[in-house]
Amino acid sequence: MQRVRSSKNEGFVPSETVIDLACVDQGAKEILRLIKPLWNLDNIGIKHFSEGITNKLFGCFQKDKPDDVVMFRIFGEKTELIIDRNAEKDTFLKLSKIGCSPPLYCVFKNGMAYGFVKGSPLLLKSVQDEKIYRQVAKEMVKLHTIDAHTNLTTNQKTFLYTKTENFIELLPASFENPAQQERYLKFIPKRDELIAELALLRSHLDALNSPIVFCHNDLLLNNIIYDSETDKIGFIDYEYAFNNFQAYDIGDHFCEFAGVDEVDYNLYPKKEFQLKWLQAYLEYWFEATDRKPSDVTVTDVERLYVQVNKCALAAHFFWGIWGIIQAKNSTIDFDFLEYAQLRFGEYFKRKEEFLSLTLPDSLL
Repeated sequence: MQRVRSSKNEGFVPSETVIDLACVDQGAKEILRLIKPLWNLDNIGIKHFSEGITNKLFGCFQKDKPDDVVMFRIFGEKTELIIDRNAEKDTFLKLSKIGCSPPLYCVFKNGMAYGFVKGSPLLLKSVQDEKIYRQVAKEMVKLHTIDAHTNLTTNQKTFLYTKTENFIELLPASFENPAQQERYLKFIPKRDELIAELALLRSHLDALNSPIVFCHNDLLLNNIIYDSETDKIGFIDYEYAFNNFQAYDIGDHFCEFAGVDEVDYNLYPKKEFQLKWLQAYLEYWFEATDRKPSDVTVTDVERLYVQVNKCALAAHFFWGIWGIIQAKNSTIDFDFLEYAQLRFGEYFKRKEEFLSLTLPDSLL
């Protein structure tokens, strides 16, 4: 029987193990028995989290030691179609070794257990606070320069196009629900339109010469944790991490200033704010790549601004298609089709504005 090793000096969890959501307590305790052998299983508390829209999340802890939490992620229905779980596991292990993610305790058939990142997710207001956004930029640079410590970015090409093409192939032909079907036909672009749009996007993105780095690709506010006690930022949930354009990670993050539950794209950061954020990022980027932060020029910032906003279009496009697939397959209580509609709506609203941006003359 194939087994997956948990953390050092702890037990093994059979990879065939399944946690039944109808009896979470029992399933979690069977795993905790192996990965936390010193825990008193008669004294376990469980907290369910509602933030995830890909998976179902809950944390387990000893009631007398509530700060020591093991997070359980139960994979969403058919998410293996859009997420490479083996790649996610490998990424998790490599990142945890250099302190970019919590420890991975084990992977089982329908989920994984891992360490808890202490703190609270960023809020719509806090993400714009200078002290916070500078830390986000710094942590992003740490991730983007990770190839100095691991071999995560040995293939210097983006997987954005391949992933997006795979998503397009997974699009449903129709929805059984009449209301969903009506919305699908009325508000969502047809498959051939999506293929044409992707080709257009690719022609613009390839011309930007944005560096290929290891990216998180899903830095929504709930995936950025701030610990006020240590005054530190940490990223969580690397399910969609892969080699991508440096500017994509930033553009995707800027899109997430709008929120998820109640999306308001009026909160997409204005140019003045973006330039300050990008200045901070480039100073950390220069420092991490053996250059002087003081050498960052106005032209450098303007160049990244153009790259980021064109990549923001790609983020809307990517998550719009993702939303359709989730609407067909997910059992999570969330209106994925409406979310897809919002993402495509913003894509087409911003398309002309962002695609008309040009790199500074000296960098063409």
